[in-house]
Amino acid sequence: MNSDVINTILFVFHFLFIVYTILVVSSYVILAVLSARESMEYVKKNSFVNYSEILYSNISPTVSIIAPAYNESLNIVENVRSLLSCHYVNYDVIIVNDGSSDDSLEKLIKAYDLEKVDYLIHQQLKTKELREGVFKSKNPAFEKLIVVDKENGGKADALNFGLNVSTSKYVACIDVDCLLLEDAIQKMIKPFLEVADKQVIASGGVIRIANACVIKDGKLLDINFPDKMIERAQILEYLRSFLLGRMAWSRLNGLLIISGAFGMFDKKVMIDVGGYDITTVGEDMEIVVRMRKHMKDTKTEYKVAYIPDPLCWTEAPDNYKILISQRNRWTRGTIETLKAHRNIGLNPKYKSLGMLSYPYWYIFERMAPLIETVGILYLLFLAFTDRIRWEFAIAIFLAAYLFTVLYSLTAIFYEEFTFHQYKKKGTGIKLVLVAILEPLIFHPFILYAALRGNYDYYFNKKKKWGKMTRKGLTKISQAN
Repeated sequence: MNSDVINTILFVFHFLFIVYTILVVSSYVILAVLSARESMEYVKKNSFVNYSEILYSNISPTVSIIAPAYNESLNIVENVRSLLSCHYVNYDVIIVNDGSSDDSLEKLIKAYDLEKVDYLIHQQLKTKELREGVFKSKNPAFEKLIVVDKENGGKADALNFGLNVSTSKYVACIDVDCLLLEDAIQKMIKPFLEVADKQVIASGGVIRIANACVIKDGKLLDINFPDKMIERAQILEYLRSFLLGRMAWSRLNGLLIISGAFGMFDKKVMIDVGGYDITTVGEDMEIVVRMRKHMKDTKTEYKVAYIPDPLCWTEAPDNYKILISQRNRWTRGTIETLKAHRNIGLNPKYKSLGMLSYPYWYIFERMAPLIETVGILYLLFLAFTDRIRWEFAIAIFLAAYLFTVLYSLTAIFYEEFTFHQYKKKGTGIKLVLVAILEPLIFHPFILYAALRGNYDYYFNKKKKWGKMTRKGLTKISQAN
């Protein structure tokens, strides 16, 4: 290959690299601006809302909180207590024990005085069979609680079983090991009530990390900033994702995902589309895309809402092995969803869903780690072949690094001037330090996990859901 051909290839590569970089930076800036407007408007508008009207009204819509549980003995009693403490009138809590091999069911039976009952289940979705049966409490104080014990089928199958059990109009799907704030249902149901010209099919809220927080009897008593860099980096990552990403997509009505940790849905639409897909590890993203696609196919005006309130707190991985496993699964889930619904990509029939949301997720989410890796390999190639211009390479690196830090600082700024959850002295400075160090220390692990996810998706026949070993929120509180 002569030098002219090589130079032409290098020129094309440089051009594409510059175009991609400009698109990435531009999209992030636009999303940040849109998120700021959406968040500020939400805070201003909801400062006049009287949530007690929703809390005490008997005509408030019925909601079922569905929480799959698999080997959650460590903290299941406390977590269920949290779910039963919601300030809302018309709701019930459905715990789906998905074939646990530990003593989760026994602990629930003892703690909540449960007894086996005959319960009519509307089998609208195909699922694994019951194992021990359906349980209700003999204590009137726990009348809202329904515990189902079924054969193991995975999280998606357990959620589908919960949909069959529920008799409510709306369902809130949550990880049983998450901590739900007492006013979460009031705030999550509000978008379904206030939008008149469109059908709201789903709503989501901000997820926060509970590591190091003080939790007792299922209630969040004190918010602390953890000591480990891996936990601090995930807090910053969540701030960027939820405050600067999903809020903007909500404003554009282009949101493709409601976090599996906590989301509220129109149950009828979920049933109409066939419930959760049990064949994917990214069931939370896949069902939102399928619901949106269904609404477009049926020519129904709809909206997927998102609110900036921190309504749900979850335990994040505190070691890199578990973190990599988690992000591996997230990567595979994204690939599976985008592949399964590739017919909506650049399809004018689906409007912003096909022409904006899908291309963005494919180019800047699904392809980003691959493009970044190619860029690194290309840089190494230039260095080894003595073709590199170091002043240019260093300038590009510094620009990318400084933009990443600036973007993180913007997320911190939004957090400080909106909900300001981390109020203790010195936490802001710690977050700034994390923003400075995170691209150099934390991001390489995220990149590696995404690459492993791509490799496992295409080449590993024994694809696994990914083990998430937890300490339990109560233990975290005591340990810190």
